[in-house]
Amino acid sequence: MNDDKSTCALSTDGHIAHIELRRPERLNAFTLSAIHNLSALIDEIAQDQRLRLVTIRGAGRAFSTGVDLKTLPQDGFGSDRIQAWEKMLREIETMDKLVICQIHGFAVGGGLQLALACDIRVCTRAAQMGLPASKEGIIPGLATYRLARYVGLGRAKQLIYLGNLIDAERAEHIGLVDHLIDDATMTVEFNALVESYDAAFSTGGRHAKSLISEAFHTDFDVFLSAYEDAQSKAVDAPDFVEAQAAYRDGREPEWK
Repeated sequence: MNDDKSTCALSTDGHIAHIELRRPERLNAFTLSAIHNLSALIDEIAQDQRLRLVTIRGAGRAFSTGVDLKTLPQDGFGSDRIQAWEKMLREIETMDKLVICQIHGFAVGGGLQLALACDIRVCTRAAQMGLPASKEGIIPGLATYRLARYVGLGRAKQLIYLGNLIDAERAEHIGLVDHLIDDATMTVEFNALVESYDAAFSTGGRHAKSLISEAFHTDFDVFLSAYEDAQSKAVDAPDFVEAQAAYRDGREPEWK
């Protein structure tokens, strides 16, 4: 693995972690080294119980254009790459932090796969996204697993088989992205949305994320039992006490 860590950067602000993809000259396309570097940051964040929320953004003109085709011949497209990439995406999906990404410019191929693994997708109005893998003779990773959960089976097939790019308004219409923001004010609007989610994402929200990640492939009775256990933990947590106190006092809760 390349020791160059400059492909991504991590900063923290209290209990919020900020990740920035930093290969703007390649529209934040991923080399194998860049995958390992981002995965290391995700591991670090997942293990830090002081953190509650994570943002992922791309430097320069795009969120990410996926695989860096320029370095693909030497990096390869074998099991090592696939396992490293999918392990990282699954950790994003299952960590007990809320993960919000900002899509601008392009989220193409692996860039869209990364966005699909996040909990909330915020998208600028001029952005475009898609999964061109079929046109390249390959499969768009586990977008084949995730995409239909957001947009439905028929639309997932259309996007994957055609491999065409769609605009932000279409993406919001079909449920692929959650919020649209203006390009000129994207930083201000994105930060405001992050603040809104941060104010609402209690320990209960963290347990809810764990349940949601299992919703499509768990038997109802098993899911009900998991919900009862998670709800018991949420009620026993300090955030529940704080929520009740805030309600009585007529103020917004402050999560610990």
